[in-house]
Amino acid sequence: MKNKIDPVCGMKGTIKAHGHYFCSQNCIEKYEKKHNIKHCFSCDIKGGHRPWYKERLYIVGLITIILILISYIVPSLNKLYFAFIDYLKLIWWAILLGLFLGGIIDHFVPKEYISKFLSTHKRRTIFYAVVFGFLMSACSHGILAISMELYKKGASIPAVIAFLLASPWANLPITILLLGFFGVKALFLILSAIVIAIITGFVYQILNKKRLIEKNPHTVNVSKEFSIKKDVKNRFKNYRFSINDVKATLRGSWSLAKMVVWWILIGMILASLARTFIPTHLFHQFLGPSLLGLLVILILATIIEVCSEGSAPLAFEIFKQTGAFGNSFVFLMAGVATDYTEIGLIWSNIGRKAALWLPIITVPQIILLGYLFNVIL
Repeated sequence: MKNKIDPVCGMKGTIKAHGHYFCSQNCIEKYEKKHNIKHCFSCDIKGGHRPWYKERLYIVGLITIILILISYIVPSLNKLYFAFIDYLKLIWWAILLGLFLGGIIDHFVPKEYISKFLSTHKRRTIFYAVVFGFLMSACSHGILAISMELYKKGASIPAVIAFLLASPWANLPITILLLGFFGVKALFLILSAIVIAIITGFVYQILNKKRLIEKNPHTVNVSKEFSIKKDVKNRFKNYRFSINDVKATLRGSWSLAKMVVWWILIGMILASLARTFIPTHLFHQFLGPSLLGLLVILILATIIEVCSEGSAPLAFEIFKQTGAFGNSFVFLMAGVATDYTEIGLIWSNIGRKAALWLPIITVPQIILLGYLFNVIL
């Protein structure tokens, strides 16, 4: 597999070009620019371009379009169509925002900056990751693109996981939204999300020391004397923004889109199928404040979690119908920790060990806190 590692970003390469394997067209163009290789726009896959019909984004996108068109035309499947459209309305902006921010990070933020704060294996790195998560005003699907870009920029895997867990529920806009739904009780949701993110980050650091998870190949060694403040000042002293910056940002966003969006489409299809074919009365009947209710919620959250903005009203509806605050908490947190989209993305871009450890570490914490909330609150 060593000869199939992208020489630009270090990720697993699938596109053969210039004697190497690249993960994306964006990395191919960076390699060509670095080595002064003339770019060939008419090349086939051997020259560095994968045919569109072999791109996973286009394949999954085409299947999605066909499925949605069929559900729109066939009356008995109209619910599937409307479910998918509802989800799309909820998260389209979050996906675009995540991809745009990822593109900005790709173009403007040097690897040294991320490595300075998030690549070390000190405990404070996890706290930095959680703080950065608080600053991100995007839901879980928007965070996916940003977290993968942080990984490519050199952030340690424990920091990426802590960031990924904290961002959807511990950012300011969602805090306000949850306070509107749950009142003061929302603080239990926010603080619990932060605690789980921190604990999980610490556990991943232990796993990293014991070599039980993969290592990030993108990490850059940064001198202790390196100052981000001075570097930013030097970089932008005579900097002039141009159209090339816009193009570079969009190229980075498109590269991220080909990595992330096809996973999101799969998650949306599964969520739409769950909403369409699981009867509403069963959804409410088995979600009471009991161990069975917690387990059922865990399963449903794994299947139908869409985004933080979309999950918050559903979590409040569960609380309103059953009075089980712990079940609402499990629905919110388990969706992030066990979502097929997120685990699949971690598996394919970071590694299977890092992906498998995520539910193993987080689910017991979530169930325990959910049970305590049902008993106490």
